[in-house]
Amino acid sequence: MDLWHIISLAIIQGLTEFLPISSSAHLILPSQLLGWPDQGLAFDVAVHVGTLTAVVWYFRRDVGRLTVAWVGDTVKRRIGPDSGLAWAIIVATIPAGVAGVLLNDFVATQLRSSLVIAIATIVFGLVLWWADSHGHQNRGIAQLGLRDAVIVGLAQAVALIPGTSRSGITITAALFLGFNREAAARFSFLLSIPIIVAAGGLKTVELINLGAAADWHSIILGVLLSFASALVCIHLFLKFLERLGLFPYVVYRLLLGAVLLLMLW
Repeated sequence: MDLWHIISLAIIQGLTEFLPISSSAHLILPSQLLGWPDQGLAFDVAVHVGTLTAVVWYFRRDVGRLTVAWVGDTVKRRIGPDSGLAWAIIVATIPAGVAGVLLNDFVATQLRSSLVIAIATIVFGLVLWWADSHGHQNRGIAQLGLRDAVIVGLAQAVALIPGTSRSGITITAALFLGFNREAAARFSFLLSIPIIVAAGGLKTVELINLGAAADWHSIILGVLLSFASALVCIHLFLKFLERLGLFPYVVYRLLLGAVLLLMLW
């Protein structure tokens, strides 16, 4: 890939991994509109490492606190507020993990079309708007229970459909359950950690099996740029979430979906 392609795709991945606007929809645009080459498996692994590092770094205090609480309370066979949240993250990860193993090949061969991505971008954008405008938003993250975790986890499994947006669908589910925007977004971001680890791990295994030579300059640049853009994205999203709400992302999704449909016309 050219340097400009590397820079653009790494930044796009870093931003769209956490905004509720669908990374898959954005990653097909450069190839469809500009004829850019596929970024390759090694670069996919690189940007996953970058985004994972960003979310872990941003929530490092939460991750450390939840990990210590989960280990300590598990040994003592009890559940406290922090260990309960850790268990919720574990439980919510299971549906997507199982669905990924069972349906990955089907999704890759049957659903990765521009039409599916365009429709999912629009439909789940409207569902996000409905949840944001009609949800009670009177619950905080401390009130998140295992039932909530299962529901959000099942919603996360739906994100296997390209164009859905993992962050978008999990935030949507949490809003429907009555959580406020900050709690919904924070749980979505924490929930992204095991999912990105799993996705990056699978891609790494595929890369090792292929035995292809790596372009280390592209990989290092991809890691750094996706890390920086994801870190900025998470910070600004949480900072302005209550002030701006989610409607701007809904509008953006509708416009993006319309552009994709026009490309197919």
